[in-house]
Parts: sequence; C-alpha cells; structure tokens
Amino acid sequence: MLRLFIYPWISLVVSIAFLVFLASMILRLIFNYSDPNPFGKIGRFSYHLKKRTDRFVYPSARLLAAFRVDTRLAPLVTIFVAGLLTYFGLSVIENTMFVIDGLTLGIAAGNVKVIIGFILYGLLSVLVLFIFIRFIASWFVFTRNTFLGFVQRVTDPIMRPVQRLIPPIGMVDISAMIVLIFIGFLQSFVLRLFVFQ
Repeated sequence: MLRLFIYPWISLVVSIAFLVFLASMILRLIFNYSDPNPFGKIGRFSYHLKKRTDRFVYPSARLLAAFRVDTRLAPLVTIFVAGLLTYFGLSVIENTMFVIDGLTLGIAAGNVKVIIGFILYGLLSVLVLFIFIRFIASWFVFTRNTFLGFVQRVTDPIMRPVQRLIPPIGMVDISAMIVLIFIGFLQSFVLRLFVFQ
C-alpha cells in the first residue's frame, strides 16, 4: 500500500523543505527591515539570500505593489502561498497513491464497480492537479504553446464561468479554490456511490 508506506516519507521530505523555505523567508523579512551593512558578513549573506529567493518573492512584491502595500512584506505573502502549495501538493500526492491503491485492490478483487469508481475519482484528481498547476501558473508569465498553456486550455471550460462570477483579485484567483472545493464534493460523491457502498 503506497499510501501507508511511501506517503509518510514523501510528506516528511516536503515538510522539511517547506521549513527550510520558511526559515529563509523569515530571514529575508528580517533583512528587509534591518538593512545590514553590505560589506560585512551578514550583509553579504543577506545579499546572497535575497538573490537566491528573488524569483519566489518577486510575484508577491508585485501583488503588494499593486495594492500600494509595503513590498518589504512580500516574504510573508510568499510564505502563505508556499504553505498553500505545500498543502495542495501533498494532497495531490496522497490522492494519487489512494487511486493507485484502490485500483490495485479493485482489480485484484475483480470488482468492476470499484474500478470504475476509482477511475472517475482519478480523473477528477487529474482535474484538481491541473487547476492547482493553473493556480501556480497565475503567478508567472507563460505562453499557450507550453504545457501550462495546455493546462489552461483544458481547465478553461470549467474555470471561465466561475471567473465571470468571481474575477481574480490582483494575481490571486479565488475561483480556483471554489472549483477545487466543488470537485472535492464530487470526489466524495463518487466514492460513496461506487466504492463505499
């Protein structure tokens, strides 16, 4: 069972990576306000830390600048977004392992209803993954010829109607969260209908 044996290790590695990222963002926030001497050891460390984390912090700084908020607070927004990404990323990994385990058990038992249920659940999980990728991509510039462009074309029929009702706030697309919650309800319904009966 992948979910029981492999997922805890993946979760541990991702959690450690998030904690390291969190520490670097907190340090950057401190350096943003303390502005250390650039010729000292701390100043050089601050410079290298800022240079390495700029690509993560820059989208948050742009968002804050659009609302005329102090851009030195951008590491806090980045921490929030990284926390969301970590949570959804781990959820996607756990869902994938859940589907693989369920399909394996369904095939071993020869239960067609369970197999169909896990296939539907898996397709909805792929849709969740694509919407999750689209949410991340909303922070970056990409062309329609890339994989991200493909993801956007696949998710547009679902996302566009919701975006008309709830337009994005700056660079944050709240409609993606609403669609993800709706798909979560659909996944629960599929499991109750096909698997847990």
